[in-house]
Amino acid sequence: QVQLVESGGGLVQPGGSLGLSCAASGSIFDINAMGWYRQAPGKQRELVAIIFSGGSTNYADSVKGRFSISRDNAKNTVYLQMNSLKFEDTAVYYCNADCRSTSYSTYVTYWGQGTQVTVSS
Repeated sequence: QVQLVESGGGLVQPGGSLGLSCAASGSIFDINAMGWYRQAPGKQRELVAIIFSGGSTNYADSVKGRFSISRDNAKNTVYLQMNSLKFEDTAVYYCNADCRSTSYSTYVTYWGQGTQVTVSS
C-alpha cells in the first residue's frame, strides 16, 4: 500500500505565492507520473500539472507561466510552486502518483487527501 501526504496549502492574497509538496511512502519500487489536480466547489476535478519520471511536464493552459511542478525521485516527492495566484485558483489541490511495488507489477494510481488553497483579499 502507498500513502500520499500533501502539505503547504493555505490562504494567500491575489498575486501571492504558495508552495505545495506531496510525499509518497509505503511499498514503492518506482513512480512513473506524479501530478497535481484541483477541484473547486461545484466543478469537476481538473489536471493542473503533471511530471513524468524522465522530467517532462505538462500544464493546464490556465496555469502556464505561473505554476511550476518538480519532483525529487530520491524522496518520492512532488512539488508545485504557485506564483501570481488568482481568485480562480481557489480549490482543493490533490496530488497523485502512479506507483508500482515491484519491477514486474503494474502501475497503480494513488491519491492524496487534498489540501485547501484559498486566494482571497
